[in-house]
Amino acid sequence: MKKPLVAAMLGMSLMGLSGVASANVSVPHLQTTGHGEVTAQPDMAVFSVAVEELRPTAKAAKEAADKAVTAFVDRLLKEGLDRSQIQSANINLQPQYHYPKDQEPELKGYRASRYITVTVNSLDKLNTYLDNALGDGINRINNIELKVSNEKEYQDQARQAAVKDAMEKAKSLADGFGEKLDGVWQINYQTSYPRPVMMRMAMDAPAMEKSMGYQDTQIVIRDQVDVTFKLQD
Repeated sequence: MKKPLVAAMLGMSLMGLSGVASANVSVPHLQTTGHGEVTAQPDMAVFSVAVEELRPTAKAAKEAADKAVTAFVDRLLKEGLDRSQIQSANINLQPQYHYPKDQEPELKGYRASRYITVTVNSLDKLNTYLDNALGDGINRINNIELKVSNEKEYQDQARQAAVKDAMEKAKSLADGFGEKLDGVWQINYQTSYPRPVMMRMAMDAPAMEKSMGYQDTQIVIRDQVDVTFKLQD
């Protein structure tokens, strides 16, 4: 018997719907889609904060924003974070105008803003870093992404669950119609990536409330595989 051809198109899109794949299979076959899902508790986070300062002059606005960023970064380094875990963007400086009706615009001052993104490897310290940010002059928390450090391990588990699901479906269908499977003819797989959990916390939310929100969160990691099985003649 000729050995079935296994065409694994890893990391590529499926080239259309399953009907397209069916047109290329000239032997008795059936197709199944396997789904896999695992849950994981986040153990790390990436958060983004910003400082915005409005001052009469561009220089004063820049100095105020730079002062807050420097103070926060220095504190993070003293807390034990590596500099590679901290990304600070260049300053954004914009004039601010007031527009009276039927009059010329009036310059109110200059707004300076800077953004900082921090990767935290321990959720136990996340609240401390956020509180420190506010204490150092940071005045905006943009978002918090909760993630898992061993993402690949969970992705592998979801993938294996999807493979098992596809095979179980194929066997169940073949048995139901009185047929026998004769190996895999084609595998279509598109890599999927876990979506981090996005959280937004009020700047004045109690620390305990924030901490419980992190601990109660779970990340769902999913995967999918489309398989064409040969049927015995």
